Amino acid sequence: MKNTATRSYRAVRQLTARLKEGFAELQRNPDRGDISITTVIIWVAAVTGALLIAGTIAVVVAKYNGNLSGI
Repeated sequence: MKNTATRSYRAVRQLTARLKEGFAELQRNPDRGDISITTVIIWVAAVTGALLIAGTIAVVVAKYNGNLSGI
């Protein structure tokens, strides 16, 4: 338990430091070059398509697992 607490504390400290660095960078350079909504839509569609394909493959393999054992 002590080891888990130490790891959690270390992770929180690193995350806090990274957030502080990010906020400092934001104040130094406010133009972050935000991505457009079109890019977000394309990424969401790509990830959704990949998940659907992977899910379909998993279902087919699970359904025909016994038939595929000789391959």
